[in-house]
Amino acid sequence: MLAKLYSVTLVGIDGVICEVEVDVARGGFEKSLIVGLPDAAVKESIERVKSAIINCGYEYPKTQSLINLAPADVKKAGPAFDLPIALGMLIGKGTLASAVLNDFVIIGELALDGRVREVNGVLSMAMTAAANGFKRMIVPLENAEEAAVVQDMEVYGVGSLTQAAGFLSGQLALETTAVDIDKLFDAASNYEVDFADVKGQESAKRALTIAAAGGHNIMMIGPPGAGKTMLSQRLATILPGLSVEESLETTRIYSSVGLLGKGRALLATRPIRMPHHTASGPALVGGGTNPRPGELSLAHFGILFLDEFAEFPRHILEMIRQPLEDGFVTVSRAKGTIRFPAQFMLVAAMNPCPCGYFGSDSRRCKCTPGQIERYMSKISGPLVDRIDIHIDVPAISFSKLRSKSDQLDSATMREDVVRARDVQGKRFSDDKPMTNARMSHKQVRTFCELDQACEMLLKQAMTEFGLSARAHDKICKVARTIADLAGVENIQPEYIAEAVSYRKLDRKL
Repeated sequence: MLAKLYSVTLVGIDGVICEVEVDVARGGFEKSLIVGLPDAAVKESIERVKSAIINCGYEYPKTQSLINLAPADVKKAGPAFDLPIALGMLIGKGTLASAVLNDFVIIGELALDGRVREVNGVLSMAMTAAANGFKRMIVPLENAEEAAVVQDMEVYGVGSLTQAAGFLSGQLALETTAVDIDKLFDAASNYEVDFADVKGQESAKRALTIAAAGGHNIMMIGPPGAGKTMLSQRLATILPGLSVEESLETTRIYSSVGLLGKGRALLATRPIRMPHHTASGPALVGGGTNPRPGELSLAHFGILFLDEFAEFPRHILEMIRQPLEDGFVTVSRAKGTIRFPAQFMLVAAMNPCPCGYFGSDSRRCKCTPGQIERYMSKISGPLVDRIDIHIDVPAISFSKLRSKSDQLDSATMREDVVRARDVQGKRFSDDKPMTNARMSHKQVRTFCELDQACEMLLKQAMTEFGLSARAHDKICKVARTIADLAGVENIQPEYIAEAVSYRKLDRKL
């Protein structure tokens, strides 16, 4: 007897609807075969399915059976097919009958005793099911809230194979899972850190406010212990909150790699990723035999903080150049190409020399000029060119460190950032970029008009510092953001001067 069910497989972070066809023959020796380009985890599912069926009190078919996963040219990975295969076996054997089977998308991993375990990527699977016209899903109980985030989808969480079989046969009633997205955001959108914790560093806070307001990449250069990491960890607290669309996009990336965490249906705060400088290329940009997103994609709509920037291997750093411009990562393999979203703010921190104290007033630098030059040359010019803001973060004096005066807090800084972002939202209402940093060259010429005084100042800076055409556009974008923060329509000469001062690494020595 032939049974047909629907499930979903993931290709990268995108779902593909799969037909699970289970044909239980009337004769032949007991043998089960899975076809349709399954990976090892899918092939092994037949043993889990057999034990689960028997341990739940059902009779496993003693005849030959064939399971086909269509489309056959898409690689099937992971254990999410266990539950639909087991239900198909019961239907094919005649143990189970259901008149509503084709209305459901079914996913779930089976334990040997018949329990249904959670799987990765349920949000993407639910979004794919909804996009293909399905209105009902059966998912593991632990994944039910995650799937229910997708609107207009009836989600039924099951804890065992017996429960799923009873529900489909009409012998057991289950309630749909519902979530309140606003309530989820309110419960999980608080940060534990604040810029008020940072003593001094007013100039760095100013630069970070500009970076957050315009979505600009930023590099901080300073001695050890100056507060670069502390500042970076608090940058997310002044960014505008995630919209529902941004949260869904980011959550499905985390869900696909199993990083969402138990009891979490949505990411409500902007992600902050801090990979170590020993991270490999695939770990940073994504890849692998079955390509999966890397740190760049996990920082989507958030912050990628690369501490000890110059300690990253140069070839690894060069991998992030294109994603910085395009907002996505492309992983090419012989079997096809997969694209992962990677629209993030890059925050880099580094020391000015190998010992870390070049130019410091507190300690004497022990490095030779040659060592300093080799250290700085680890970062290529084209990569530096793509970073909008370069600033010095000096060591904090004892008096500032022990000061009890009120410090600029995140709430105040966020108000300025949100106001500037609102201006940009209105400016780009008919265009794709939503922040100044993502303007194209054509949009820079349209939205960053300069008067004669600004033209002269920018020309002088370009000539004296030998700036590139890309640096020219970066200065204009940063100046546009400074004007937005000031609530001014036209870019002023002082805004150009401040933007030029943030091109530290471009200046001729």
